[in-house]
Amino acid sequence: MTLVETKTPRDHGGGLDAAMARWGGDRSDWIDLSTGINPVPYPVTALPEHAWTALPDKAAQAALLDAARRFWRVPEQAAILAAPGASALIARIPALATAAGVDIPEPTYNEHAAAFLAQGWQRTQEEATARVLVHPNNPTGQIWTANDLTAPLTIVDESFCDIAPDQSLIAHSADPGRIVLKSFGKFWGLAGMRLGFAIGNPALIERLNDLSGPWAVSCPALHIGALALQDPQWADETRNRLQQDSERLDRLMLSKGADLAGGTPLFRLYKVSDAKVWQERLASKHIWSRIFPYSETFLRLGLPAPDRWDQLEAAL
Repeated sequence: MTLVETKTPRDHGGGLDAAMARWGGDRSDWIDLSTGINPVPYPVTALPEHAWTALPDKAAQAALLDAARRFWRVPEQAAILAAPGASALIARIPALATAAGVDIPEPTYNEHAAAFLAQGWQRTQEEATARVLVHPNNPTGQIWTANDLTAPLTIVDESFCDIAPDQSLIAHSADPGRIVLKSFGKFWGLAGMRLGFAIGNPALIERLNDLSGPWAVSCPALHIGALALQDPQWADETRNRLQQDSERLDRLMLSKGADLAGGTPLFRLYKVSDAKVWQERLASKHIWSRIFPYSETFLRLGLPAPDRWDQLEAAL
């Protein structure tokens, strides 16, 4: 077994507070394009009073899971588990198998590697017991196929796949050793609500559930999540808007000398001459972007809200 470097930096988007401390301004002055979160979130209506005063009940949990099963067209044989964000699931998944070698193609979202390494696994590209595929990949946008589900334990992170539901690998989620992750915060733009899902082989999902404990998802998240997952019209309209806005961002960036290197309709990856220089120039205009420790040329941008395009165009 050929092992590769086991230390992975855990850098992330966000961190707007640190940018504000250096370049000034209030939060309202800034456009945070460092994440791939939909800038037009699902509209949250008033919550019932019991959402704040009662423990989550089984009926509310069942309503959320039923809505998720219908929205994602989950195979009947697959099981679903809701959690307080996909990150909570990512941290627990390595405990589902005896630590050995895990294949995580890079570059990609680094919390998967951090979770496996923290529980005694080692990175490998050969004879892997586990494999993690971020689909579409963050930050490159690479799409994987069923032929890539090769390890006995294969996790498919579809946190950004709701922009392209026809590409989902959910049809394989009931197979032995398979787990598909869904993030509610990205596409629906409600990252602060902390809601995510594991969909997969019932034996694996049952073990994840045992590791999660009771009342893992709050009543507000159960209520809002169920409503949103029963609103396919909003989802269709959002996909159309995200596609149009991502194309607009591409035209703007390419006109300023950047090259398109990948991405999805929720975020775009560009190749520039010096990513750090670009980030600092944008930050001086109160626009926060994402750069990466493994590349001097990759710059990732999310989409601005509809009323903030002028600020971005002026900064560029």
